[in-house]
Amino acid sequence: MKRILLGSLLAAASFNAFAEAPGGPGCGWGNMLFEGQRGLPSHLVALTTNGTSGNATFGMTSGTNGCNTNGTLSYNGKPMLVLGSIMDELSEDMARGEGEALTTYAVILGVQPQDREHFAAVTHQHFNQIFNSANVTAEQVHAATLVILKQDARLARYADKA
Repeated sequence: MKRILLGSLLAAASFNAFAEAPGGPGCGWGNMLFEGQRGLPSHLVALTTNGTSGNATFGMTSGTNGCNTNGTLSYNGKPMLVLGSIMDELSEDMARGEGEALTTYAVILGVQPQDREHFAAVTHQHFNQIFNSANVTAEQVHAATLVILKQDARLARYADKA
């Protein structure tokens, strides 16, 4: 029972650890208690305070505790986790010019449905540039894909977003 409780607590904390500031940058008692401090330890203790007491959630629903939900949530990371897990399927789909992994990659890059067929055709055409060796990494595939997208007038806007 203790393992389940500890696992649940760690999982709940990890979900919040990667969000910059749901509810705003000053949301919750943890942020109030550690206001002005910097560094990972301060952020983790503030996050734990907010997560264990549920005060940030209360603040977001009630508009108190310095919380505001009017802002737009964003993610500033790279899509490497998903891309790394579908590399084999992606290379096969890109070589064929169609497939689920290729569609997934298009979605990750933010390619709109009306441009996905064109995306598939362009990446198929430049397969050897994107997958330029047998042991290419996800980061290399991503970087090469962005170079190819920037060269295409219709797809260039997606390279800027990724």
